[in-house]
Formats: sequence, structure tokens, C-alpha cells
Amino acid sequence: MKIAALPLFALLSLAAVAGCKGGGEASTKSTMEKDGVKAVVEISDPWCRPTPNGAQAGACYLTIESNVANRVTGVATPLATNAMIHDMTMDGGMMKMSEMADGLPLTPDQEVKLAPGGKHLMLMGLTAPLTEGTAVPLTLTFSATPAMTVEAPVRQPE
Repeated sequence: MKIAALPLFALLSLAAVAGCKGGGEASTKSTMEKDGVKAVVEISDPWCRPTPNGAQAGACYLTIESNVANRVTGVATPLATNAMIHDMTMDGGMMKMSEMADGLPLTPDQEVKLAPGGKHLMLMGLTAPLTEGTAVPLTLTFSATPAMTVEAPVRQPE
């Protein structure tokens, strides 16, 4: 699986390392130092749900952790005209999905898991169906660290 980190602040980015964790989960890290503070963001287990032919929207999931106060401020992919961070909440006994317009806050050293039925990445205006066995490039931007791109395999939920 191909995973890469794209530094937003090229001069400040110290390293981008790809590796694997137990259980076959993909993982990528981006590290930078600014004003004596070392910031590390790790994204693990990215994946997207397959879509039926003709579907205009799809969902992707991942786990993310930052060692500093940070925020996911945006997401983009060449496979959709629009990508955003969504949350699912209960409202009057009904499940409601809404965009997290202010982004996804990351508390230092706490994993945030984007998963079915909760927070997720929503891809709108798909240019083609998300087909099992392919991968979706997702670029996440942050308030305090460089942007990162991961390749999210398209697969069924486990």
C-alpha cells in the first residue's frame, strides 16, 4: 500500500515516515519542528466503503493522533468534487449527518477514530464509483502541522 506525507511547510517538515502496525493496519507519520516544539501527526488504518454504480457520495474512515493541539481543517481527493468532515448525531430519535465546518479538533495524545455511524470523511460528487480493491488518495490539512496524503483502500467494513 502506498502512503505518503506531503509537507505543507517544506522547510519546517523534518520527516515523513510510512510503516505498518500490527494487524496489517497502514500507518503514516509526519513530523515537524517550529519554535522548539516538535509536532507529530499519525494517521492509521485509512479505508473507504465501496459505492454502487451511480452513487454521487462515498464515505472514508481512519484513525488520527497528534501530540500537540491541532485540528483537521480540510480534506481533498481528486476522485470527488467536494470532500468534507462529517459527524453523525441523534436528533429527536433520528440519525442526523452534518458537516464539521470548523474542522475536527485533535487533543494532544488522544486518538480520534473516524468510523461508520460517527465522524467520517464524506466525498461528494464522485467522479467514478469507489470500487473494492482500488484506493482513494485523501489529503488532510491541519492547523498546526503539514498536510498529509494517505491512500485509503476501498473495502467492505470488517
